[in-house]
Formats: sequence, C-alpha cells, structure tokens
Amino acid sequence: MEAKAPDMYILVEREDPIAVVTINRPDKLNALNWALVAELADALDALDRDEAISCIVLTGAGNKAFAAGADIAEMADKSAVTMATGGFESWDRIRRIKTPLIAAVGGYALGGGSELAMHADMIVASENAKFGQPEILLGIMCGAGGTQRLTRTIGKYRAMELCLTGKQVSAQEASAWGLVNRVVPEGQHLEEAKKLAHEVAKQAPLAARFTKEAILKAFEMPLEEGLQYEKRLFALLFASEDQKEGMRAFLAKEKPAFKGR
Repeated sequence: MEAKAPDMYILVEREDPIAVVTINRPDKLNALNWALVAELADALDALDRDEAISCIVLTGAGNKAFAAGADIAEMADKSAVTMATGGFESWDRIRRIKTPLIAAVGGYALGGGSELAMHADMIVASENAKFGQPEILLGIMCGAGGTQRLTRTIGKYRAMELCLTGKQVSAQEASAWGLVNRVVPEGQHLEEAKKLAHEVAKQAPLAARFTKEAILKAFEMPLEEGLQYEKRLFALLFASEDQKEGMRAFLAKEKPAFKGR
C-alpha cells in the first residue's frame, strides 16, 4: 500500500444541512483500499450522529472516477482467511448509515466502486459515468454486495451478464435499467446531487430516516411483514414534534420548521 498520512483519503465538507464526502485518491482513480474504506466509514458514522446533517453526498475526486474498483496491488497476495475476515466490518458500517446518502458518480464506478455507489440511497451520474463488476476478469467475484444489490435493482439476467462478463455499461444504460436516478452533463454530477440532497434535507429528519429504513426493509422482508413494519414506523412518527409541526404548518398554509425531534 502506498505511504500516506492517516485521515487523508477522505475529505469532508459541511454545507449544513448537507455534507459532501469525497474519496480523495485521484492519482489511483480513487481505488479503494482497506484504510480508505475504514476512514470513509468513520467519516460517515460521524456525520450520521450529527443532528445538523440531514443528507450526505458521496463522490470521488476528479471527473475520471468515482472509484475505479478495489486496490488490486493490496489484495493480490492476500489469503482466503484474510479476505474472509478482514476489512468488511467497514462496509457493514457504511451499510448501516441511517442518514439519506446520495452517490454523485463521474467516470468509472467499477467493482468495489460500483458496490459503494449501490450502498447509497440514490445515484446521480455524469454522462461519462461507467458502471460494472469486472471482478470475474481477475478470477474472483463481487465481495461487497454486488451480486445481491445489483440483482435486486436490475434483475437476474442483466446482473448475470454484468457479473459473468465484466462488461461496463454507460450512465444512460444504467439509468434505463433503474440503477441511476438521473444522468446529467459531464462534470455536473456533484452539483446536481447537492441539489437533490437539499431537497431531501428540507424534510423532517426522523421521517426521512424512517422512510429510508422502511424501503431498505422491503428487500429483506415478505410483503405482509414489511407492511406491518411500515405501520409501526408510521405510528411512531406521531410521537414526534415534527409530525405536529408539519400538520400545523399544512393547515395554517405555512412552511414547516422541522427540528428532527
């Protein structure tokens, strides 16, 4: 692994009520090594606990890559035991982030980069973005959720083609398949993602977090169980100050002042 001082792979910019987290390894096309993913998990955890932040945007430095995959030089000599036990705890922490998360993708989002983008709740892509799971070309397979999230998003047959051939797809094709929310002119993905983040951040924070939680549960639960889970979260929101404020403001034809309580 290249020598680098701690806490330099990830940049965090606060623009309350949103934050922008940038993968800062452009000389390596933002390739993901274990230290970077751990630092990213730390940064997202800290923002997730921050009541002033209502939405997070995740992007990569430069326009060439969101993240062009895992750091192959770091992985090449690892044992099966090491790969089975080391590093994935950080990915699990990213998966558990409760604050709405938007990926702003410019350039390559391949392998672990594509999997990281799929950890987000929405994806805004520049028209030069490329998505793919090329692990098969290295004699391995997805390891950070690619086979699972991709299949749930674009279906069995398209996921099989991408994961079994290593094929890359354009932002436009990814959008048509439902993997990307919107495609914007090259270089405008971050600004468009920030606009979307501000739209989300206007909403009641508890309601936004509960909504994210319920939608993610839809991938894990049978319909009847999911409906009951949704009803419980719906009812819980009636114990919040924001519910009272939102309905008061609606009846008074005023703009609500949500406080996340």
